Amino acid sequence: MADREDIEVSNKQIVLRDYVSGSPKETDMAARSGTIRLKVEDGSSAVVVKNLYLSCDPYMRGRMQKSDGSYVESFTPGSPITGYGVARVLDSGHPKFKKGDLVWGITGWEEYSLIKAPETLFKIENTDVPLSYYTGILGMPGMTAYAGFYEVCSPKKGEYVFISAASGAVGQLVGQFAKFLGCYVVGSAGTKEKVDLLKNKFGFDEAFNYKEEPDLVAALKRYFPDGIDIYFENVGGKMLDAVLINMRLHGRIAVCGMISQYNLNQPEGVHNLFCLITKRVRVEGFLVFDYYHLYPKFLDMILPHIKEGKIVYVEDVVEGLENSPAALVGLFSGRNVGKQVVVVSRE
Repeated sequence: MADREDIEVSNKQIVLRDYVSGSPKETDMAARSGTIRLKVEDGSSAVVVKNLYLSCDPYMRGRMQKSDGSYVESFTPGSPITGYGVARVLDSGHPKFKKGDLVWGITGWEEYSLIKAPETLFKIENTDVPLSYYTGILGMPGMTAYAGFYEVCSPKKGEYVFISAASGAVGQLVGQFAKFLGCYVVGSAGTKEKVDLLKNKFGFDEAFNYKEEPDLVAALKRYFPDGIDIYFENVGGKMLDAVLINMRLHGRIAVCGMISQYNLNQPEGVHNLFCLITKRVRVEGFLVFDYYHLYPKFLDMILPHIKEGKIVYVEDVVEGLENSPAALVGLFSGRNVGKQVVVVSRE
């Protein structure tokens, strides 16, 4: 009788129907059932994994449209969506991984995935924290916050720090890192619930709802009468324009994302760029991929903080692969509170 692992099993998947223009909708994605063998081919260096948690991230919007020359490939219509996730290895042809290992990295939006380039995966060694954290604080968003703040912003004790989309997967961590350094920290978010979270749970000095501010320049002046040293940029558009006027001399802007622009067919312009000259401001875009070599150093810093309760992390957890399209689309209307995670299997 054939080994159960050597036969094909059904594999529920989420596929992109077609390239997306404007705001993505749940109907741009579809559930389907495929099949997969749970063993790798002889001589292959691939791994087969069972997916446990999937990460919904704003950068995925860019992958839903046809774009040449981007830092990350577009999704293929009719094929499963891919993104960061946490998985358990079921079979491995790669010397770095063995059956039973837990990993995080790029995987498919499906129950099981064949990963042909497993060298991009990170083995999970610390399992005394929630596994879902490897989609967030201990995964790509955590590394993004760490690299963007410490490496790109070059922060100093006591500086004035502003973070947009501050309650999201990255922003909530940047704010806490800044507080560790003794900085004055203000965040913006889009609901009262998120503003309260920033002040009462994440320890921001101040926070405001940008939707209730008719004049963003004046709002920032109110919270930063002496100006902003560091801006951690997650939204772009009108907020960036307002920040430029409020920057201090020799300020730094780390450009992590621009979620306000992702669904626009014609991006908004930025008008106050002359401030970069007069205030001698440094603006630097960055991609987390360039900093993954610092991951062991990051873990050494962050794990004790988590275990000692010195850092908090809020997740918005959705159960079931079939609910992942709604979870992803919700990012762009601010429906999520904290890091958006999809549970595929709790084993």
